[in-house]
Amino acid sequence: MIRLEHITKTFGSLIANNDISLDIKKSEIHALLGENGAGKSTLMSILFGLYQADSGNIYINDELVMIKNPNDANRLGIGMVHQHFKLVETFTVLENIILGKEDTKYGFLSLIEARKKVEEICETYHLHLDLDEKIKNLTVAAQQRVEIVKMLYRNAEILIFDEPTAVLAPQEIDELMKILKNFAQSGKTIVLITHKLNEIKMVADRCSILKRGVLIKTVDVDKTTTKEMAEMMVGRQINFEYDIPKQKTGKSVLVVEDLVYQVKNEKALVNHVNFEVKSGEILGIAGIDGNGQTQLVEMITGLRTATSGKILLNDKDITKSEIRKRSADGMSHIPENRQKHGLVLDFNLAYNLVLQNYYKEPFQKHGFLDKKAIYDYSDVLIEKFDIRSADGKFSSARSMSGGNQQKAIIAREVDKPHNLMVAVQPTRGLDIGATIYVHQQLINERNNGQAVLLVSLELDEILDLSDRILVIYEGKFVGEFEKDKATAEELGLYMAGIKEGLTHAK
Repeated sequence: MIRLEHITKTFGSLIANNDISLDIKKSEIHALLGENGAGKSTLMSILFGLYQADSGNIYINDELVMIKNPNDANRLGIGMVHQHFKLVETFTVLENIILGKEDTKYGFLSLIEARKKVEEICETYHLHLDLDEKIKNLTVAAQQRVEIVKMLYRNAEILIFDEPTAVLAPQEIDELMKILKNFAQSGKTIVLITHKLNEIKMVADRCSILKRGVLIKTVDVDKTTTKEMAEMMVGRQINFEYDIPKQKTGKSVLVVEDLVYQVKNEKALVNHVNFEVKSGEILGIAGIDGNGQTQLVEMITGLRTATSGKILLNDKDITKSEIRKRSADGMSHIPENRQKHGLVLDFNLAYNLVLQNYYKEPFQKHGFLDKKAIYDYSDVLIEKFDIRSADGKFSSARSMSGGNQQKAIIAREVDKPHNLMVAVQPTRGLDIGATIYVHQQLINERNNGQAVLLVSLELDEILDLSDRILVIYEGKFVGEFEKDKATAEELGLYMAGIKEGLTHAK
């Protein structure tokens, strides 16, 4: 179906794709696996027309094609769902789906035929959507379904998914995997860019592994273990087991008392929540997306004002403190939305690495930024955290891959002085090697006596790292578990609201 021959693409001195030749068969699910910066998204962006290769050829059904832009790709039956969705939040679902391919009658927008076609697509592939709802009111999973229907509306036969599960809850991931299998069975060709080895084993037929822009190998998934794929990807042996020694916890670093967030005349999104995080422990909060985790974290970190209740950090009342004050008082924060709350996208990497401390020495002297100190410091963090970008510390954050944007935030927050780490989806979009590294950083924080609040939609992440686990459902904590008494099955029942039994948590 697709044949890429000798594809090379450079960005300045960075070789993103280095002489890659790859074939993808019709009706197969073909996974692309690789570390952050391996060139997976770049390669598929060339196929989709977002970039043009410096050299090499693309064949579709054995016919040489020129793909100069996404419109060319659409005409060839190629569609792509990006890691960061390309949707207009104030438009409806239907308006987003037809955007750029609208029907008009006498110069006016005509939605009748478009609505009929979209409804048929949704019915055929069991993609349930309210076509009149605005994008801004949809869950992340529903927004992803909109992107999928956008492709199908344009009659795409080749469907590219770039990290499609990075923002989904476990139940939503299972549903997406069923959708991908359904597409393949109906004759469509799927390319799945992912870091998640278990998902590759679930749905992929073959997997091509890239490392630093070079194609290492293409393997049959059913004949290759996840450990073998991981080791080909990172070029070394991988240990999936974490050594987390038992230790006594210290004083309470974060205390949340009777916290409420409620919009007037609406149901409380956070409903009289109480908990504490002690030094020397990782407290994990598990829950399906949309159950109040976002609002809870935003109140703790200062991005949102609580309706009522109290937040104490190191015995200081920070309920109404500004974000800089919370940071100065010892809070680090890896935010859920890295592009909105973690980075200034048009600043370079070096400046993003000092966002919390630029006003302090040695980064400023007499009210002026000391650029040499900033760039010297950034060199250290870039090396330590293996942050990759085309122009190093001078790269704009916007130009970096999602995984490397995340590494930059983690580097900044881990390195600054703190005794509370609030980590929300800390490994979203990270490859297996980087994920293990980040997990080890959080374990080191805990082992060194820091308090860690971990909020994640990844159940395995919660189970692997947490000393205690709280389950949130509809804005309330409905279960508390010690590490050795928690199972994924049991947590899933609480997360779905089927069971409730908070005995010894406040």
